[in-house]
Amino acid sequence: MTEKVIVAGVGMIPFSKPGASPSYTEMGAAAARQALQDAGIGYDRVQQAYAGYVYGDSTCGQTALYEVGLSGIPIVNVNNNCSTGSTALYLARQAVASGMADCVLALGFEQMQAGALKSHWDDRPRTRARFVHVMHELTADVPDLPQALRTFGGAGREHMRKYGTRLETFAAIRAKASRHAANNPLALFKNVVSTEDVLNDKPMWPGVMTRLMACPPTCGAAAAIVCSEAFAKKHGLRSDVRILAQAMTTDPADSFDPPSLIAYAGFHMAQAAARQVYEQAGVGPEDIRVAELHDCFAHNEALSYEALGFCPEGGAEKFVADGDNTYGGRVVTNPSGGLLSKGHPLGATGLAQCFELTQQLRGNADKRQVDGVQLALQHNLGLGGACVVTLYGRG
Repeated sequence: MTEKVIVAGVGMIPFSKPGASPSYTEMGAAAARQALQDAGIGYDRVQQAYAGYVYGDSTCGQTALYEVGLSGIPIVNVNNNCSTGSTALYLARQAVASGMADCVLALGFEQMQAGALKSHWDDRPRTRARFVHVMHELTADVPDLPQALRTFGGAGREHMRKYGTRLETFAAIRAKASRHAANNPLALFKNVVSTEDVLNDKPMWPGVMTRLMACPPTCGAAAAIVCSEAFAKKHGLRSDVRILAQAMTTDPADSFDPPSLIAYAGFHMAQAAARQVYEQAGVGPEDIRVAELHDCFAHNEALSYEALGFCPEGGAEKFVADGDNTYGGRVVTNPSGGLLSKGHPLGATGLAQCFELTQQLRGNADKRQVDGVQLALQHNLGLGGACVVTLYGRG
């Protein structure tokens, strides 16, 4: 038997630009305290903690949480690239669902540096070293661009060539993100931009991507308290948000063969995780009305519509053109503004998505609120690779 898993409390601090944020220690501790306060419990009630970050030394999780308390509990540090935050949540949920713990903290934080993502190790094989030739060969015409841009921009270009998708579609996704973020006080960028503004911004890859179509490096932290139903009842905690289903996948063989940048960018991982979640919960993509998707680039949001089953493969452009990705449409995607406008502190992103969807299910999202939310889907992708899809529902 598995225990029902309740999201009893969430916390998130405003995201900020590199160099303008507090230290990861301060950010992580602040988000954890917020989640504890939101749940209405002290740190002494937490039995385990999972702390996620990508850029940091060993045991940074302990360093941040020691500011909250010195209770002697197990603290596990997690690094799964851009899906680190939801991997921490995945482990926390497993601990509760299995009955190994009654109350667990999932924390994610990142103190990032300005500029494109890069490895800090040059004396050992790089992530995906065995398969990186796929990306290099399919983007051999732009060898000087950063690898993340080549991967996701190349996937978008492949979609354009395969399905006739226009650059305007990716620009419209970015413009939609800005409209949503304008109502999010925790988002980094709240200025509204139009599709034309996005198209006219500085080209990063002419004909494929402008600067506004890429998410910025960001610092921040977010956290969640998950607990069993019995624990919530015993301590008088709210139990109106539950994790109904969750799956984490890694790369299958067809991520790399036949060579495709859509596949290389995580399409099959996301598709498999979504199918597992729908099957676990006994629902389908047609039942989802709000979702937080991993829009590290506008192109990946379009790919994610298809991977998650919101529209058929090749149908992303129509989905966007019909307004089905925003208020009044079929699935309100990234009501928070997403990574494109809210920011993307790698270790915190998955838990920031959890924060937003918890507010939506509680009915606390103010001007961002989606009407009648019963189910909320989260998609968090990390190349290397890991994809976590989580389905939340009202308790």
